[in-house]
Amino acid sequence: MPASRPRATASRTAFHVQRCAARLHRSLLLVVLAVGLIGGTTGCVSTGTNPVSGNERVYGYSWEEEQELGAKSHKQIKAQYGVYNEGGEAQQYVDDVGKRVLAESDLRGPDTQAKFRNTDFEFTVLDSPVVNAFALPGGYVYVTRGLMSHLNNEAQLAVVLGHEIVHVAARHASAQAGKQQLGQLGLIAAAIGGQAAGLPGGQIARLGQQATKLLFLEYSRDNEEESDKRGVEYAAKAGYKASEGAEFFRTLKRLQEKRGQTLPTWQSTHPDPGNRRARIPKLAQQYSAGSRVGQEKYLNVIDGLVMGENPRNGYVASGTFFHPNMQFRFPVPSGFNVDNTPRQVVMAEQNQRAQMVFRLSEGSSAQEAARKAARQLQQKQGVRIADDGRAESNGLPAYYLLIEAQSQRQQVRALMYFVEYDGQVFLFQAAAPAQAFSRYEDTFLQTMRGFGPLRDESRLDVEPLHLEVREADRTDPFSEFAGGGYELAGIDEQDLAIINQVEMNQTIQRGNLLKLPAR
Repeated sequence: MPASRPRATASRTAFHVQRCAARLHRSLLLVVLAVGLIGGTTGCVSTGTNPVSGNERVYGYSWEEEQELGAKSHKQIKAQYGVYNEGGEAQQYVDDVGKRVLAESDLRGPDTQAKFRNTDFEFTVLDSPVVNAFALPGGYVYVTRGLMSHLNNEAQLAVVLGHEIVHVAARHASAQAGKQQLGQLGLIAAAIGGQAAGLPGGQIARLGQQATKLLFLEYSRDNEEESDKRGVEYAAKAGYKASEGAEFFRTLKRLQEKRGQTLPTWQSTHPDPGNRRARIPKLAQQYSAGSRVGQEKYLNVIDGLVMGENPRNGYVASGTFFHPNMQFRFPVPSGFNVDNTPRQVVMAEQNQRAQMVFRLSEGSSAQEAARKAARQLQQKQGVRIADDGRAESNGLPAYYLLIEAQSQRQQVRALMYFVEYDGQVFLFQAAAPAQAFSRYEDTFLQTMRGFGPLRDESRLDVEPLHLEVREADRTDPFSEFAGGGYELAGIDEQDLAIINQVEMNQTIQRGNLLKLPAR
């Protein structure tokens, strides 16, 4: 999505994650097809060295190409989700821990080729509530603030970062891309396709329009097991009590169970988190036992962390999407899931047959933006503008384009609706199969025409929850500390128990440290 005009402040130009994005990994496909923006991707393969094993094998790209592609995608990742508290303590802390673990990796071994040994790594905390970690080829490792809130100490963070470092060092994404001959798109899809130390997160990023063309690749079970084994090794050699990582895999297991994602081990490419919890301590015993846990330091760093979803950057309540920072609202179709990212808001019916995307557009007026889009569309083969005209949304000037497009599989109809507000042009894009479009047209228009200013002070005056580290002032079951009223943050009492790595009925001793929400 193009950036808004310079006059706007940074806080007014970003949409942040509103719902766990893993639900919608195909949500833009029909829209992109409808406007004819998907192009072909040519795969290429080459042979190269695995820096971990030293063996030669087939890869989708050379190491130099992996670095180049990772650097380009890194910019897109940061633009898509935003960096949490850039330059702040949490960023520096994660970078320090990551570099400490990296120093013990195979990439830094004295006999490792210089091109691998001299590769710089960048560790980034993304501003997303989704519990996820992933790595891009070339040395880019990410953890979300959502993941950080679910860790209890530095040793757990070290194991997670070690796991992701192995994915880069062993060139797992490039190997998967080479195996399936998917080239650049496959390489990045493999890297970010929900590996997250084992937690599905297929929507952690959309790398431009082409990324919606494919289902994200997954690392193989062997890749994941190697990353577990080597990641524990790297963390242990860096002095950490790597067995602590087992508790985080228990957290992943509980999150999966809460979301109904449990699968038999033989059906999943990822080892079951419960099995990994049992295996991590055994792996840690194979190396000189580190003693560093770092709970106090870790909790000091995350004290004050934004917890859950940040309603200042958009939230859904009573069937309406509200954006306090940008001061607008629009109705959300009943039965549609919402995925709110810094670049766009995606609304998709649960069966994925109808989707809507809301984002900023370019142009000084709705009509100018529409005409520019029309000129671009008319150059696309198989795309036809069936109708266009003026419209309005709550008195705001608007302009629409009705589009017909032929994809590889089916005829698609799409509605592009441009609306002016506060000196900017916003765009709704809606699409569905041609034979079903009439069924959704009124639903699309209700949302588009319902766009308008947000003036309700009760909706404007919302603030995010912040994680507060507190000492328990009494001995009681955790349920007595959990409280409630966290709906806008998208968390409940059970989530708080998982965040603290305790059970709801578990007795908390007076003086124990707890991670609890505060305004």
